Amino acid sequence: MTAGKYTFLLLLLILSFSAAAQKTKNQLQAEKQKNLKKIKEVEKILSETNTQKKNTLGELSALNQRISAQENLIKSIKAETELLNKEIGEDNGIIAALEEDLKHMRKEYAAMLFAAQKANNSATRLTFLFSASSFDQLVMRMRYMKQYSQLRKLQADQIIKTQDQLASQVKTTEAKRNEKNALLNEELAENQQLTDLKSRQKTLVKNLERQEKKLRSDLTETKKAVAKLDKLIEDIIREEIEKAAREEREAKARAAKNKTVATPDASIALSASFEENKSKFSWPTEGFVSDPFGTHMHPILKGIVVKNEGINIQTKKDEKVKCIFNGTVSRVAFIQGIGTIVIIKHGGYFTVYSGLNEVQVKTGESMKTDQQIGTVGINKDGVPELRFQIIKSFTPVDPQTWLRN
Repeated sequence: MTAGKYTFLLLLLILSFSAAAQKTKNQLQAEKQKNLKKIKEVEKILSETNTQKKNTLGELSALNQRISAQENLIKSIKAETELLNKEIGEDNGIIAALEEDLKHMRKEYAAMLFAAQKANNSATRLTFLFSASSFDQLVMRMRYMKQYSQLRKLQADQIIKTQDQLASQVKTTEAKRNEKNALLNEELAENQQLTDLKSRQKTLVKNLERQEKKLRSDLTETKKAVAKLDKLIEDIIREEIEKAAREEREAKARAAKNKTVATPDASIALSASFEENKSKFSWPTEGFVSDPFGTHMHPILKGIVVKNEGINIQTKKDEKVKCIFNGTVSRVAFIQGIGTIVIIKHGGYFTVYSGLNEVQVKTGESMKTDQQIGTVGINKDGVPELRFQIIKSFTPVDPQTWLRN
């Protein structure tokens, strides 16, 4: 009976280990699928970039993103392999415990069979029964013999169940070993692909380094175009602030004249609502960040620091661009070197969508969340890329801290 109880407790441990491990395994497999999906998306962007022009910064950005996605995939495969290693170790412990349990049960059962064989002799059974000193003792001995027989049968059933559990556990462990071997082979293949990608990256960097003169010229032109954009944004924000102040004065004057309370400024409520949605906004377009917010070193030109007051999102050709929140179009404009720009006002906040193609909105139009603005245009390197900014009054903020992770 002790062996049976031990087996029962062991089964509870098996179930608890399996439940805990399964959740983690499911999470790792979901992460792996997410990485594979990311690789597929970036591969499309990289493929489109290659068909436009060879050896461009856009191609390098896409390749860097592709390498990052590949490294993440390998990490998820390694994590799944490590989890299987842990599970196999636990399974081996359970198998050893079951084998030890089975050994003890068989030993106990052999002793019971030996005792039963002796007791089954009819003369011995009769002697045992009729040697009772009283009728009550005779009844007790008969009951004992019956219980002993039942116990022997129960022990035999328990041995069969434990053998089945052991066989099932061995089969499960073997399947995990096969799964682990498949993952190790997959990891080898993905590592080889990563090596090929890094070799391709190294060649591309060398080719771009030979174009230093052109890259410096392009950077100068981009800075001039961005300066025009910054000036346009500043002028529009100033106009909007002056317009809002003028409207507020007029509203107060009307209220004073009519001896009523002035209506609260709707832009204040819109600003508050915009702030409440921080880190919840959908991305304006699909793709990846090819140039992050803030100051950072140029990817090729040594010693050159570049500054971005928004983020650049590299994507596929003709990808849709959507408004991230309710607002009003303040301006639709065009700047040489950047393309078409749409500036949308959200109370005290402004979002700027630059480098557009086929714009579908006009100045003064009310916008809804996720309403299409236009499509992503192609930059001078032949790369589909959106420049996206969020500005509070005159201060640019990092869009990635406002967009959904």
